Amino acid sequence: MNIRNFCIIAHIDHGKSTLADRLIEATGTLQKREMKEQMLDMMDLERERGITIKLQPVRMHYRDHEVNLIDTPGHTDFRYEVSRSLAACEGAILLVDASQGIQAQTLAVLYMAVEANLKIVPVLNKIDLPAADPERVSLEVMRLLGCEKEEILRISAKEGRGITEVLDAVIERLPPPRVTSAALGTSRALIFDAVMDAYRGAVAYVRIVEGSFRKGEVVHLLGTKTPFEVQDVGFFAPKYVSDDVLTEGQIGYLVTGLKDVRQVRVGDTISAKGDALQLPGYKQVQPMVFAGLYPSEADELPQLRDALEKLSLNDAALRVESERNAALGNGFRCGFLGLLHLDIIQERLEREYQCTLVVTAPSVLYEIKLNAKNPAAIVRSSLLKVDEPDTAAISNPADVPDPTYIEEIREPWVALEIVCRKEDVGAAMTLVQERRGIYQSLEYLDADRALLHFEVPLQGIVLDFFDQLKSATSGYASMSYEPLGYRKGDLVKLDILLLGENSEALSTIVHRSEAHHVGSVVCKQLKETIPKAQFPISIQAAIGGKIVARETLPAYRKDVTGYLYGGDVSRKKKLLEKQKRGKKRMKQMGRVTLTQDAFLSVLKR
Repeated sequence: MNIRNFCIIAHIDHGKSTLADRLIEATGTLQKREMKEQMLDMMDLERERGITIKLQPVRMHYRDHEVNLIDTPGHTDFRYEVSRSLAACEGAILLVDASQGIQAQTLAVLYMAVEANLKIVPVLNKIDLPAADPERVSLEVMRLLGCEKEEILRISAKEGRGITEVLDAVIERLPPPRVTSAALGTSRALIFDAVMDAYRGAVAYVRIVEGSFRKGEVVHLLGTKTPFEVQDVGFFAPKYVSDDVLTEGQIGYLVTGLKDVRQVRVGDTISAKGDALQLPGYKQVQPMVFAGLYPSEADELPQLRDALEKLSLNDAALRVESERNAALGNGFRCGFLGLLHLDIIQERLEREYQCTLVVTAPSVLYEIKLNAKNPAAIVRSSLLKVDEPDTAAISNPADVPDPTYIEEIREPWVALEIVCRKEDVGAAMTLVQERRGIYQSLEYLDADRALLHFEVPLQGIVLDFFDQLKSATSGYASMSYEPLGYRKGDLVKLDILLLGENSEALSTIVHRSEAHHVGSVVCKQLKETIPKAQFPISIQAAIGGKIVARETLPAYRKDVTGYLYGGDVSRKKKLLEKQKRGKKRMKQMGRVTLTQDAFLSVLKR
């Protein structure tokens, strides 16, 4: 079969999108005048930030072969996009920067490709740079893959050097698609991505596993049991190009015409028969970071709901559920793969769907084991895990029950890999250990660069860890992480009391050893942002009944004696005494107004 399906995998900024541009040019898929930089980065956001966010397929022709390329993201937050690309391919080009060498994310994507049984073609890029050291990096790649030096291609995607060698290697070294159609006698395709089109409904990006699909056929989505008539079929060049038929081994798109975004799911199977066997899809991705998304105006809630539904079709890693917050009103609790993922979703909602948002502080998902006979009476039944009915999965600290019902709290841990210079090893270790990380091992990739392995709680690295790591290592370090599961920890719910009243919206889950520090920071920030009242306001951080930090916001002082112009001092004393009694009475019945600004300042700690 004269078809080759492959993707390009690499660390961030190692030149994936530039190589894809050169391959498109070399195969004549687009004319020179149609080309632009990062051709496959379709979103404005991708072009501005210089990163790939969405996978993007393109069909090319070379030496009587049909070559399907999928350009993938490099950042760890979009690794789910990479895993879906790998499932649609038989081979991968592993791209390594000839000046930087192997980085943490290079290892992460390579492990994924090896797990998916893909044939790897190693390629060194950027050999034209003055800092390039292809000999050293070739040794690293040989050690990593166990390949021969002659198998490693050396190219410069920017200058277009060595591009034909890459295309030759794709055709000669990568296997053709596996064909199984004789066995089952039906047509089946795997959905590896989907987008919502305002005029054509949901468009499914598919890899045809067996049989063929034509326009006008009635087919079935096996996961959601939905029949539909195929409105159009075609391939990517890289824009949609209609075709008569898509046959096995090919990558293309099917226009479903379906308007309900929930019916077309990534990982589902499209089949000519409604009772066919489903293809093995993708393992359900677990969000790592959770945050609340709220409309800044309450009447914008339906618009935000609609936007999130459309985004979740295109981004299977996004989790959405409704939530209510005492300070911000109705909104949504969303799960993301990391902070960059959250940042991108927020920006896409604001740009593409004109939503104005308030985003709460990111937190992770905790598991709380309850010791009660009827757990559903303590927490919402939707939070209880199916496989462990006495355990609740909680991402919002306001849902944490009274400590007397809690047997243990478990938090997510990750295996963290850091690649850095040998002189930065000490700084990286100190930084991880400050976040309760456990050192595992150290190996040297070459004489100057080390690969460090740690196990660390996800909460410790999710907020500002990457920025701090870059600062501590002069920008040389790179990192990637993989989930390890949940472990029991000495975790507590930190409540914030205003005038002795618990403010649920400000609660957080912290490790007991960090409670005093976090409590002090929150109390200080609230003291700066809460408006003064006619009476002093006590701001306290507490674990259960124990106060761990306190600040007092002094009363707004009104000069009640200002209009007196003389006479005995007792007149002043009498007025001040009256003011004192009034303030005492106000404090007894007084309430603190927690403004949105005060709430957000705490979240940005």
